[in-house]
Amino acid sequence: MSDQQQTGLAGLEPMEGGWSGRTFLAEAGGERTVVRVYDPDDHDGPTRDAAVLALGSAVLAGCAPVPSVVEVRDGDAASGAPGLLLTEHLPGTRGDLLLPRLDEPGLAAAGAALGEVVARLAGTVQLRAGWFADASLRIEAWEPPWDAALLEELVEVLAPRLGLGDSELRELSALCRHADDVLAGASGACLVHGDLNPKNVLLVRDPDTTDGGVSVSGVLDWEFAHAGSPWADLGNLLRFDRAPAYVDALLGTVAERRGVDVATLVERARAADLVAVMELATRRGDNPVADLAHRQLVAMVRRGDLHAVADDAP
Repeated sequence: MSDQQQTGLAGLEPMEGGWSGRTFLAEAGGERTVVRVYDPDDHDGPTRDAAVLALGSAVLAGCAPVPSVVEVRDGDAASGAPGLLLTEHLPGTRGDLLLPRLDEPGLAAAGAALGEVVARLAGTVQLRAGWFADASLRIEAWEPPWDAALLEELVEVLAPRLGLGDSELRELSALCRHADDVLAGASGACLVHGDLNPKNVLLVRDPDTTDGGVSVSGVLDWEFAHAGSPWADLGNLLRFDRAPAYVDALLGTVAERRGVDVATLVERARAADLVAVMELATRRGDNPVADLAHRQLVAMVRRGDLHAVADDAP
């Protein structure tokens, strides 16, 4: 059965940039809508994600747009009908496509704009870390092994899938102990986007400005949003994109807004991002991002440095 037949929507076009294959662009009557498709038995998925979008929109109000919800349809396991979440289509260019084309003023403007987004999210307060279980955004504890209190505890569980030698695994354990120490005094949970990288951000540039003129026109794909570390989203944005003008503006903005010095901020961000890099590395071979994360993890381990990058990093 085709996607159009399953959803009852005509003219679905797969959206570029994602790996799930479940997000489509629909057009009817000149209006564009983004459609996310859920498994029929995922009863809470569409309503939960709609609630997350509403929360994100409230947190980022006046800072960066979040797609508004047009329609929510629950799935039906009996008939096989998938659940659907329809949201507005926002203007702009994906950040991963625009950033490589920007000059230094543009990179600085983009970094500052994204810094405002990170600072807003990091300033929210959640009762505890965990995942959002339903539309009430009730927080549930992570399942093993992701409920580990310390990063070092993950290494033994993930070791068979990391593709590292014994000596490298020992070095990774040492790196995780360092990351745990860095994060030990940084308590508290906030709203974490969970996949905040340039691919999931829309940017627009005003060519008539002299200060770079780049602003955020959309923060997309909140499906991995959760309650977690205030430094996780920043670590994601710093993971692969390291142009000095961009990084300096991003860190400077967050440091000013959150009252944390830049050196401490970047160390916490790299430490908080280590778990995501490890998780991605276990999926090498699935997509280019996972492959790059594995190469970056290897570089970090071999140099014993959270700030190391893969030799072929963009």
